[in-house]
Amino acid sequence: MKERSATYRRVSRQYADALSARRSKDGEPTSVLMVGNSLLLDGVDVPRLRASTSDRLRLYPIFLEFSSYYDWLYALDRLFRLGSRPDVVVVGLGPDSLIENAVRAEYSPLLLLDADDVRRVSDDVGLDRTASVNLLLAHWSTFWDLRRVFRVQLMRHLIPYAEDFFAVVRPRRDASFPSDGRVEAARRLRQLQTLTGKYGSRLIFLIPPTPASETGIRSVTVAARTVGVNVLVPIDPVTLSESCYQPDGIHLNTDGATRFTSALVRNLPDRITATDRLAATPE
Repeated sequence: MKERSATYRRVSRQYADALSARRSKDGEPTSVLMVGNSLLLDGVDVPRLRASTSDRLRLYPIFLEFSSYYDWLYALDRLFRLGSRPDVVVVGLGPDSLIENAVRAEYSPLLLLDADDVRRVSDDVGLDRTASVNLLLAHWSTFWDLRRVFRVQLMRHLIPYAEDFFAVVRPRRDASFPSDGRVEAARRLRQLQTLTGKYGSRLIFLIPPTPASETGIRSVTVAARTVGVNVLVPIDPVTLSESCYQPDGIHLNTDGATRFTSALVRNLPDRITATDRLAATPE
């Protein structure tokens, strides 16, 4: 299963690379750990971003589909404990994923968390005992972690056009942002800021575009301002038409990814430079 899972191979490789992230010396590109879910996986052309910013940034991406806030809060904590020391951490999530009260049951327990992380995240998310034990078993057992993924892959091999069928019956994800989500967003952004600051890294919260994210972007931006977190919105979602998205109405297609990556190339290095200057300014 490890050999056949593209996600397992990709995340394992990216995770190993991220562990090697170190503080940049004078004259070296800034080391940047960028984490997020499928919004970045589909929306960021990593080879192009690296090529276009190689003189200023050394990029270490880790993208896991269906991950959200708690996946990356504990994943970052573990990466830091294992010795990763990037100059900057970029957390890229949609506003809805920032306040989502969940953890991914596949891949995260096996690749991103240790056993104590599983216990803590189970408490934070409020999992019952059965779900908590399943999450712990998924950390220890590759089969248990990937059993649902294996079932889906098996169906895709056995049923002609299964992937198209899943796209038809799968409802569109609700990416809206609740009116009372600003307080929780501020709390979670402060928690990320505290974690990265503890290890001497600077935090940038990156918001990729989705059709329903306009209200959420405003709310998260206001929340971030109240707790002093740097937010980057490279492209306004209202400037993207439906033709920039995949049929699910959430993820960027090739054209949308080209526009989003171009905006990152223009904005991310300058934002990091500005963050560096701010960090170097005495209070």
